[in-house]
Amino acid sequence: MRTGEALPAVGEVLAALATGLWHWNTATGLVTVDAEAARLLGLPAEQSTLSQAQVRARLHPVDWNEISGVIQLAVAEGTLGEVRVRIMDERGRVVRVGRSRFHASFDRKKRSYEVTGSLQEVTEPTPGTPAGRTAVTGDWRRSREAFLLDAGRALAEARSTAEVLRVAAGLSMPGFSPDGLAVFGVTGDRLTIIGHHGHQPGDESPFSHMALDTDYPAAEVVRTGRAVYLSSPEQYKDRYPVTWPLAAHFNRQSWAFLPLTVAGRTMGAWMAAFAYPVAFTPDERSVLTTVARMLAQALSRAEATESAQELTDGLQRSMLPKLGPEIPGMSVAARYVPTGGGLQVGGDWYDMIPLPNGRFALVIGDVQGHDVRAAGLMGQLRIALRAYASEGHRPDAVLSRASRFLHGMTFGSVDEDPSDLRFATCLYVEVDPTTGLLDIARAGHPDPAIRMTDGTVLARPTAGGLPLGIDPDADYPTTRITLEPGETMLICTDGLIETGGHDLETGWKRIRTILEEHDGDLEELADALVQAVHGPSSHHTTGPLADRREDDIAVLLLCRQGEGCGCGDTVAVRPTVRRTMLSVAQAEPERVAVARQHLRELLHDWGSEDQVDSAVLLLSEMLTNVLVHTDADALLLAEVRGEPGDRRMRVEVTDTSDDLPHKRRPGELASSGRGLMLIELLADAWGVDPRGEGKSIWFELYESKGADGAGGADGPGGSGGPVGAEFA
Repeated sequence: MRTGEALPAVGEVLAALATGLWHWNTATGLVTVDAEAARLLGLPAEQSTLSQAQVRARLHPVDWNEISGVIQLAVAEGTLGEVRVRIMDERGRVVRVGRSRFHASFDRKKRSYEVTGSLQEVTEPTPGTPAGRTAVTGDWRRSREAFLLDAGRALAEARSTAEVLRVAAGLSMPGFSPDGLAVFGVTGDRLTIIGHHGHQPGDESPFSHMALDTDYPAAEVVRTGRAVYLSSPEQYKDRYPVTWPLAAHFNRQSWAFLPLTVAGRTMGAWMAAFAYPVAFTPDERSVLTTVARMLAQALSRAEATESAQELTDGLQRSMLPKLGPEIPGMSVAARYVPTGGGLQVGGDWYDMIPLPNGRFALVIGDVQGHDVRAAGLMGQLRIALRAYASEGHRPDAVLSRASRFLHGMTFGSVDEDPSDLRFATCLYVEVDPTTGLLDIARAGHPDPAIRMTDGTVLARPTAGGLPLGIDPDADYPTTRITLEPGETMLICTDGLIETGGHDLETGWKRIRTILEEHDGDLEELADALVQAVHGPSSHHTTGPLADRREDDIAVLLLCRQGEGCGCGDTVAVRPTVRRTMLSVAQAEPERVAVARQHLRELLHDWGSEDQVDSAVLLLSEMLTNVLVHTDADALLLAEVRGEPGDRRMRVEVTDTSDDLPHKRRPGELASSGRGLMLIELLADAWGVDPRGEGKSIWFELYESKGADGAGGADGPGGSGGPVGAEFA
């Protein structure tokens, strides 16, 4: 450089020296790397912000564990830290060795580290050279005790057999490193190959299913439980002449075969083969023996975990039946996602049951708990429900019998452990595929939701009783609703609703948004509902980014085919009519509030909030009039027709009383008598229609008038005079 020229930027200088920069904040778990550091890690050469898991996947497991110890030591001594790391590709192969020097600081309040350092590639010493023989990884000078500590930590963290083998393949032992590994297991009286490293695919074929009485080192190790060390090809050939030809073509110079022993039982053998002569000194044998013991323990844990996983997966498959045959005119989709804990089954279930009357039943439920007992009770309860339903009982009778059954199972014994007393929530729907009628009985379970043909989603409150198993004499009233062509019903367990910090209200809002915005078929909708809660299902993720589910999820979707749904061949067309129906019994005045909420949900996108408030007020007056001045139950029918901005809302309340309302002139202090006056004032049209048995009172509001603030009735549009009854 000429005098007076500006110095180049630090990044440019480091890039010219093939040195990258990185910064790690353990509080956020994020690692920032520049373009050169990213290239050395095998990533695109551009500045990136990575998660700890992404960086860890690029480094050898032993080296990753070592970094934490070096950082702590550097902070404690107030010095710079230096590490050597092996950088691996996606297949777990070491592609380069890097050296990093860094400065680390510790934040006592956050209890986290800030680390900034450099990274550059270095040359790996050749195994067998003086530098290689005194190193653990590269020329990293560490004691055998440090190596064994790191190896034990890495093997202890391995969760599967494949991960254990990957860690074992990457172990670079102090002073000697094998370039060929094989792990043998035992099945009956034969050896099997569990895994290998440093060999080509297919090389293991001659050694698979070898009889234990074969003259082969691994077979002898399994038979005797004693290690075999072969320092040269001559020793191998002299001691095992029959099987020497199988090993000769690998061109190795030394071999160590060690027993894999757990709790006094030899479960297999571990072979470490070397491309250079190894004397197998006492120190070297000690290291190999210790590694073999740790490897055996890790494989035993992985085998137990995988066996338990296979068992629970099989249990899950057996307890969750596939949906039955196709139903003419209807489609059904279901999903079950177990909790993210160790046990992959729980108390949630769903079922579809053919009934003797040609209908079918959809059942969804949740037994308290996520353990083996919950899974066992779930299986028994599901079988009982199928039996009661197959006998032809109505929904209320099915749940009553199921509740009595579960109570006898869990509360029937005086010696029962209180921690084992369980209950279950359940929703039982009897479906008539011809008419779309749904008879619903509910036992402490979340209500169903209906996605209407125009995409509007309504939660449908239904009558219900106590959860199953609490009271053997509990009643379960039945609610009847109609699933119109093109509509979809969702029933689910609370795991879909109250997960991720949501309560019942906010959880339903999230689900409603998915249902309203999704235009795909029923299977895609089921996937979207589950993935919106937890993302794509992954049962083997570990570490800080692991997918931790808070509760099991069971979902059932039922679609009555027609325009506006994605369950048939019909192209989805948003119709211009939406409606809802709800009954309010004399004994259930609290359902007036439910009816008001129903109407608000039906009018969720109405252009005038004032008109919505008016409609809710008038509906409340009409329902209250029926409950107060008659002995009949009320039936609400509300519908919206037309295109947005020019729609008509019609609300109709029907009862079986023949008494017709009439207008009154209440005084200032009167508490009733203003119903018809309000309708005249607020409705665009209204009327009273006598029926064959009873009457119907209705009103209409027009969205186009709401924009101008217009209101008031044009006069009664129905027939019949206002005589007979008070109108509250």
